[in-house]
Amino acid sequence: MSGSKLSDEIQLPNPSAPSSHDAPLGFTVHSMPAPNDALQADAARTRMGRWKMLFVLLICASPVVASYWTYYVIRPEGRRNYGELIEPQRPLPAVATLSLSGEAAPLTALKGQWLLLSVGGGACDAACQQRLYFQRQLRETLGKDKDRLDRVWLIQDDAAVAPTLMPAVAQATVLKVKAQDLQAWLPPAPGQRLDAHLYLVDPLGNLMMRFPAQMDAAGAGKAKRDLERVLRASAFWDTPGR
Repeated sequence: MSGSKLSDEIQLPNPSAPSSHDAPLGFTVHSMPAPNDALQADAARTRMGRWKMLFVLLICASPVVASYWTYYVIRPEGRRNYGELIEPQRPLPAVATLSLSGEAAPLTALKGQWLLLSVGGGACDAACQQRLYFQRQLRETLGKDKDRLDRVWLIQDDAAVAPTLMPAVAQATVLKVKAQDLQAWLPPAPGQRLDAHLYLVDPLGNLMMRFPAQMDAAGAGKAKRDLERVLRASAFWDTPGR
């Protein structure tokens, strides 16, 4: 009969057979990490982090180191520099300055640019005016690189600046600084006055070079070659403008 055939084809479940849902659950037991293993892993991560930080610092400092190495060790063109290297380096001090318009700022605000410094009194005698002239000429003769160098005149007394001097320093940074602050930072050559020199400061704010006192036209030509070489050596990491 058709009913018996249908019942033969349908297999009814056997109540006595075990169900897959009734099978026991399996568990995987993981052991807890040992305290020493955790400490060693933390120490390894700390060491790795320190090495990475050191590597980043070396990468950041390498352009500056390379430029100094190129200028002072390799000595491009095999010439002796006219300016005298300042060792150890003396960073810009965070001393107070006052502009001619009365604005106060720390001296460290000048960072980020090559600086050619002149020091003198506000009255500015003939020797002071000669330094300001050479300072201006040295920058102008650098051509396309002149925007990488700022002229800075530091006045170390309270004397008023003569109006006739203003055209000569129109494009310079003129700041009044206490004389004792400058004496603690700028080192003159033996037997010379502090204000007898022009000084060079790098973009990191380190006093780098001191040019000989009482510079004349021949000395200015040698100072120009020094400036050209140091700007060329730092061209791949230094950019114009502050």
